[in-house]
Amino acid sequence: MKKLIIFFSVLCLGVLFLSFSAPNKEETAAKGIDFFKGTFQEALALAEKEKKYVFVDVYATWCGPCKQLKRTTFKDKEVGTYFNKNFINIAIDGETEEGDEILNRYNIRSYPTLLILDAKGRVQTRHSGFMKPFILINFGRRIVPL
Repeated sequence: MKKLIIFFSVLCLGVLFLSFSAPNKEETAAKGIDFFKGTFQEALALAEKEKKYVFVDVYATWCGPCKQLKRTTFKDKEVGTYFNKNFINIAIDGETEEGDEILNRYNIRSYPTLLILDAKGRVQTRHSGFMKPFILINFGRRIVPL
């Protein structure tokens, strides 16, 4: 019985230790774009506070090129490093209530549509369709040079 208690104590301490260990720099850098989890208005407010532009991915869950962007380009290490440093990034499902407002406000007619906005919500540049990682970085560099 005593051995069992010691075993579970060591096991619990091990799990606790692992849960608090920080990810290494390679894991953090390789994660790709970190998308903001709040609302569009909250993203604009954060952009104003941090003096950044807003990168908006307007997508639909059924859209093939949207899925391809999420699976490849948005997970690219260099894309993540550049966009996380320079933008507040937000992904908005165009087929939600908030998405419908975005579709109307920015006259979006296809998925995916990628926008770069200033903190007031004014369009700086836009693109519709899939982009490879280096093309997406160049898209962002139109507004925020490296």
